[in-house]
Amino acid sequence: MAAWPGGARGALCLSFDNLGVDEATSAAAALPALLERLAKRDLSATFFVEGVNTELAPDALRAIAAAGHEVAYHAWLHEQWGDLSAAEQAENLARGVAAFAELGIELSGLRPPGGQLGADGIAVLRESDLGYASPAGQGAGIEEGVALLPFPWRHVDATSMLPGLDPVREQMTGSPEPLDGDAFTGYLCEQIDLLERDGGFVTIVLHLPLLAWLGKRNLTALLERLRDAGGSGDLWLARCDELAGHVLANPANFEAGATLDPTTWST
Repeated sequence: MAAWPGGARGALCLSFDNLGVDEATSAAAALPALLERLAKRDLSATFFVEGVNTELAPDALRAIAAAGHEVAYHAWLHEQWGDLSAAEQAENLARGVAAFAELGIELSGLRPPGGQLGADGIAVLRESDLGYASPAGQGAGIEEGVALLPFPWRHVDATSMLPGLDPVREQMTGSPEPLDGDAFTGYLCEQIDLLERDGGFVTIVLHLPLLAWLGKRNLTALLERLRDAGGSGDLWLARCDELAGHVLANPANFEAGATLDPTTWST
């Protein structure tokens, strides 16, 4: 079993995806209240955002970083990362790294839209000096000098309710019917209970544009459950870049590695 700082049994990263790719769909307006909620509970998170927001919402990106959260990369325009060639990935990533650097933000990791890194994705990240990737899958590990911090699709809010994902829900829950915010939050809290008991690594993926679907009551319940879990000492709650640093510094503890999920869909 992987060893986490402070003797914690498990580790968890709370993450938020998408500020939107144009002014009409930007979720930046939801940020101030969210950042306040996180600060009130002394929680840190990783925000995976599209590079285009360096142009559309630079103040929002600066606010995320200033609040102590990590800003990480989610492609330039939410391109299906696994469908890009290695050259296209490298160009996309270089554009993003440069644009975020102009705002004083250094990127450490990537969450590939669609969940897949592609055949040469690890090499692209390594050559771009990024330390980690968060594709679809489970566990935590290292591949070719890059930390892997996967997310399970069942831990993604969008898979609970978006139209067109009926087969996905049937595979995960036994029913194609959409789940509501209460059911999704209940499931996540159960997973936190298991993580405290059994250890391991979990990533939770919430989308800023879907926070209204989740609801304030459920978001509050989830954040307070995370606060309590972190305070108990059984879980290490950390940003993805912090988790990646620990994994890379302790390779012998992560020999079992990560298990990647080849399933892909656009979220």
